[in-house]
Amino acid sequence: MFGAMILAAGRGERMRPLSDQTPKPLLRVGGKPLIVWQIEALARAGFCDLVINASHHANQLIDFLNDGAAWGVRIKWSIEATPLETAGGVATASTLLAPGPALIVSGDIWTAFDYSTLIPRAETMARDPLAPRVHLVMVPNPPYHVDGDFALRDGMLSAEGDAKLVYGNIGLHDTALFRELPRGVPLRLLPLWRDWMARGLVSGESFEGAWANVGTPADLAALDAQLMQSPRTSGQRIAATNQTCR
Repeated sequence: MFGAMILAAGRGERMRPLSDQTPKPLLRVGGKPLIVWQIEALARAGFCDLVINASHHANQLIDFLNDGAAWGVRIKWSIEATPLETAGGVATASTLLAPGPALIVSGDIWTAFDYSTLIPRAETMARDPLAPRVHLVMVPNPPYHVDGDFALRDGMLSAEGDAKLVYGNIGLHDTALFRELPRGVPLRLLPLWRDWMARGLVSGESFEGAWANVGTPADLAALDAQLMQSPRTSGQRIAATNQTCR
């Protein structure tokens, strides 16, 4: 089975003051930390070997999640003295990820997206060197980013064009793309994506189901209220004993 990485090293500036004393992924919605929703969703889909990068209050994340045994997964940690941005974080942690495709998700989103649907794409990526090396899940443009990120045409993504969608912070990446990058150096992912798209290496899909990028205290409160009012409508509140990894 394929591994996954949860990005959890960010400072969470827009979430202040809540993120001053608590790492953003440990903030709670619907009765559990944001990052636990992600871990449980990954476990249900069969992603049992996880890498998590951490920086801001990293000790709190490590103390709470430990080795992942409480959720039936295996967690390895990549600790950043200062946040290395997305590409820098993945490149630095790349030696902890198995060769081949890895699912990379943010620790501060909440979604009903079924990660198991990406496994066939990962299998194709692993066996076919001519298949796209990146596959991104795109979502409808939220009010704070109405212009979108990338255009989706015939299953492929482009940085050019109209009717762009927003990256949903869910993506398969061939880890070979990161292994030659410098480690311990801040690197942004956007310039790399643009280069890979220009080379025809990035496919995508559109997801219109429940998804939230929890950026501010108001976002957190709204999602918490939603989940507490209808905890089962998301399909996410499933007992841990039903997780595939156990």
